[in-house]
Amino acid sequence: MIPWEHLDSATMPGGGGDLRLMRRGTEYSIMAGAIEQALATLACAAIAGRPAPHLLIGGLGMGFTLRAAQGVLGADAKVTVAELVPAVAAWARGPMADIFADCLDDPRVDLQVKDVRVLIGGAAAAYDAILLDVDNGPSGLTRGANDGLYGDGGLRAARRALRPGGVLAVWSATPDDRFVARLERGGFRVDEKRVRAGANGRGARHVIWLATVP
Repeated sequence: MIPWEHLDSATMPGGGGDLRLMRRGTEYSIMAGAIEQALATLACAAIAGRPAPHLLIGGLGMGFTLRAAQGVLGADAKVTVAELVPAVAAWARGPMADIFADCLDDPRVDLQVKDVRVLIGGAAAAYDAILLDVDNGPSGLTRGANDGLYGDGGLRAARRALRPGGVLAVWSATPDDRFVARLERGGFRVDEKRVRAGANGRGARHVIWLATVP
């Protein structure tokens, strides 16, 4: 078996530990959790038919969520991607350029190297969907600062940043009834989806919450 090769590392701000870019033959992985393509397809389906939709994606990772969104959105869409770690954005145009291909050159895409909380907090009715694939979800925080994203205050900010009928889509490795209660307390209508981690329909069951602004 071909061993994994460590290509590069980056430290997450706020004491969140390290990200490691790994390669095994032609396979790449950022060792810090998975980005679910279902997050994008479910969120985009929830806002289908809206003219010129604007999506905010928290976390670039290996670009799975971004590419899935690009595949279903029309030419009038806009996708803003907030990536906290500068090295991850650099990897997309460096060691992983073959994987990303030209998806970052798509005129619909705006990659910003900053905390997604900053973009959410500074927006008012700006987005049709906010997609969060940060840490392992609200119950498995790698960075303590992300409590401000999934806590009551963070959810209020997300609701303000969304347009009427907009969707906050959140991926989690595990169910979290307390988070569902916070979403409902924040004025969202919540639809909980269970998805398999593997593209073949196998693997662990993960959770995606689609929280809609009435």
